[in-house]
Amino acid sequence: MSTKAKILIALALVIVVIGGLAVWLTRGDTAELSVQAVAGSDPELTQPRSELVPTVNIAEPVGWEANEKPTAAQGLTVSRFATGLDHPRIIYTLPNGDVLATLTNSPPREGGGIKGWVMRNLMGKAGAGDASPNQLVLLRDTNGDGTADVRQVLRDDLASPSGIAWRDGKLYVANHNALLRFDYALGASAVTGQPTKLMDLAGGGNHWMRNIVLNPDGTKLYVAVGSASNVGENGMAAEEGRAMIWEYDLRTNRARKYAVGLRNPNGLDFNPWSGELWVTVNERDMLGSDLVPDYLTNVPVGAQYGWPWVYWKDNIDSRVDAPRPQYLEEYTRRPEYALGPHVAALGLTFTGEGNRLGTQFGRGAIIARHGSWNRKPASGYDVVFVKFDDLGNPVGKPVPLLTGFLEGNGKTHGRPTWVAFAQDGALLVSDDTAGIIWRVVAPGAGPNAAIQRVERGNLKAKRELKDPTMEFSDEFAREHSITDLMQ
Repeated sequence: MSTKAKILIALALVIVVIGGLAVWLTRGDTAELSVQAVAGSDPELTQPRSELVPTVNIAEPVGWEANEKPTAAQGLTVSRFATGLDHPRIIYTLPNGDVLATLTNSPPREGGGIKGWVMRNLMGKAGAGDASPNQLVLLRDTNGDGTADVRQVLRDDLASPSGIAWRDGKLYVANHNALLRFDYALGASAVTGQPTKLMDLAGGGNHWMRNIVLNPDGTKLYVAVGSASNVGENGMAAEEGRAMIWEYDLRTNRARKYAVGLRNPNGLDFNPWSGELWVTVNERDMLGSDLVPDYLTNVPVGAQYGWPWVYWKDNIDSRVDAPRPQYLEEYTRRPEYALGPHVAALGLTFTGEGNRLGTQFGRGAIIARHGSWNRKPASGYDVVFVKFDDLGNPVGKPVPLLTGFLEGNGKTHGRPTWVAFAQDGALLVSDDTAGIIWRVVAPGAGPNAAIQRVERGNLKAKRELKDPTMEFSDEFAREHSITDLMQ
């Protein structure tokens, strides 16, 4: 056989292999359940359908025409608060009404070879492949018409910045690899001077956003840091300092691990009924299009949510090679509320005092679901409302608040990323791939009242050990033995 023939045969084999891989990648796993079935306080969980190669179903961002906008729920209207922004992610409203936004993207992704090339191409198609602008921008509506007419770059030397917080002249910004503090007076047109680095953060990784929130009295900062992998496949040493929420005490300048086992925590806010910290979390991939649901949950200090070994409290992930800690299932917490599989839940805000979304959306949590890249059919690409009852617990299923991002032809106008309330009570929603911040309000609605804190008394401590029968009446005790009572 001639050399030319051998080359042609080898080339044909390469084409066949590439074609087969392309078919495999585009085939993927199709969901058997609706997103709503895998959402709520009691989601339907299927048996895992483990995948060697992830299902790929990326909606290509195409932007919005001048006359186009998302679809708001009945009773709400949506308009453009700011446009022409370079990948806006987190938005934060200052006490004087100015709105800050981090214009940001992933730091340079590590890893070569086929896997690295595939990931860079996938993220590029999803609108996340451009270099990070690394800017902190101020937006101001000076005439109260619902549109930002002032735009100023406050800082342009950050490193994939995300989280923002402000208190008493101090501005806190989370780069992907460090928590920083700046001096900043409200209304100033720039953030100047050298920052103080409060703590290093594990940088980069598969999940690079670092959201932050101050506790109500301004003494502690909470920092969400996502994992570097899907299920620890690069070894747990690579996950040191990740998949958790950190607590930084501003009085003592010390940090501690606050909660762990959270694969990719994002939105952080304090529940107005209970005062508890709550978070949105992106769960693991490659167990099929129906698993695992992203979730919304409270986060008590010391909480463990199981990643990477278990999900939804007691479902063991057999793919994890790292030894499972003893008694993990016994002390792993079950999340409070499922948000659907692969929806990429990011921004979170509770509907506090003064919001102008009307009574329909007056008492609950609002979550931006950024949208899936690995589910068939696609999920997320919307903003939803989760109703909370009078005791501060989520109930029912997620209610669509802002939709219309996703088209039916494999394209999306944009991807809702973060949510925050403006000073006038309107809801602001960042749309990172479209470069827009949307404004949502119920026309004519007055500001909603504050949610009343639920006061719970502590259980009385036992001061002595007593025979259980003494807790009942003498007549009951005479008729029942201690053995009967313990059965």
